[in-house]
Amino acid sequence: MQNHPEIWSLVDRNTPDLVALADRVWETPETCYKEVKSAASHREELERQGFRVTENVAGIPTALMGEAGSGGPVIAILGEYDALPGLSQQAGAAEHIPLVAGGNGHGCGHNLLGAGAMLAAVALRDWLRDSSTPGRVRYYGCPAEEGGAAKAFMVRDGAFDDVDIAISWHPDCFADVMAASSLANARVDFRFKGRAAHAASSPHLGRSALDAVELMNVGVNYLREHVPTDARIHYAMIDSGGIAPNVVQANAMVRYSVRMPELADMVQLVERVRKVAEGAALMTETQMEMTVLSAVYGLLPNAPLEQVMREELEALGAPEFDDADRKYAAALRKSYGPEELRHSLVQFGLDTALDTPLQDRLVPPDARRLGLSGSTDVGDVSWAVPTVQMWGGNYAVGTPFHSWQMVAQGKSPHAHKGMAHAAKVMAAVGRRAFSDPALILRAKEDHARRTAGAPRSNPLIAGIAPPLGM
Repeated sequence: MQNHPEIWSLVDRNTPDLVALADRVWETPETCYKEVKSAASHREELERQGFRVTENVAGIPTALMGEAGSGGPVIAILGEYDALPGLSQQAGAAEHIPLVAGGNGHGCGHNLLGAGAMLAAVALRDWLRDSSTPGRVRYYGCPAEEGGAAKAFMVRDGAFDDVDIAISWHPDCFADVMAASSLANARVDFRFKGRAAHAASSPHLGRSALDAVELMNVGVNYLREHVPTDARIHYAMIDSGGIAPNVVQANAMVRYSVRMPELADMVQLVERVRKVAEGAALMTETQMEMTVLSAVYGLLPNAPLEQVMREELEALGAPEFDDADRKYAAALRKSYGPEELRHSLVQFGLDTALDTPLQDRLVPPDARRLGLSGSTDVGDVSWAVPTVQMWGGNYAVGTPFHSWQMVAQGKSPHAHKGMAHAAKVMAAVGRRAFSDPALILRAKEDHARRTAGAPRSNPLIAGIAPPLGM
């Protein structure tokens, strides 16, 4: 086990500046590929910190990269800053108080994710300089993780080709090594085009695109019985064709998210969903157009890097919170039920009788953690280079993801403390890798073994552009 108080102190020294960045991004919540202000805030902080900044990475206006150091290996620290729609919420409240009706909010903690990742990168930059160690640390500012798969396009276009290892994290209720895999995922639009008509006087002349969408949804619901139990299929109505019931809707569109643990299986499931859409079009005599917006791999583990991250987490210990932190967390917990609390504990293999408002101990290494049922475009990075991530201890135990409760805590002192804690672990892992070339070699050997014989590219996004307008 290692102990690196010097890298921890470098994180502490830079924490106020990066907490301020996290709060600025929280105050300007922007969604998928529209993170103009958030990306600008990250660029300004990178420039102020003396990083060499590259913008428009992979042709994405809100993707950027900052590099510091020279020679040696290249370590990537991955950050994000996109928000979610419909989750506007007053900071520090223990009840639902939207700031803007229907507005955006950081309901997945990406304001903390980006700033915390940059905090680790800045600390590593300082350590490289102070120790005269050859090596380059890169902060990747990645937009559109929530459905836009920016990292998948960045990987495809070579942004990680010379990276040796990648490190990242995600805010959560418990600080822990993220050793589980995630689900491969595709977002696909199905647009139906029919024929408008007066729904009363001449319905026989119409061909309803809305009927096609409804029939497709019914068909997919029947399909659910005949897919593996770990598959996930869900949808959102993007265009229902209009608000007039006396008009046969000529146009309608539904967006599907299709998930499976393995990319190849997910691609096959997308094809089965497409066949259902074709059947709906046939029944309604409409035309169907399918458009793939994005697709991501599932996460690929890396045992050597996870072991080192575990050692560094145990050396640091659990995040430290005070009575004021615990008081607010306990008040917030009254806003959600026992099911959310139990789910949070079960995810990390913890005793469901545990009653603590904030994490006060580390998750035991032998806890029976559940796999991830969600998806992330970090998965594509993990198939390209050895990658390791951790969960952060930022929120009240039981806080649901993608909720106003998560937004409410986004500027809280306990969320900031969890962010700095995660940055210390990530920076310590980076220090270990820069100091020990054998660790990078072991990580690459593990990565080569896991990817042997696997497809080297994501077939669903081959030849398509990032969906900047989605």
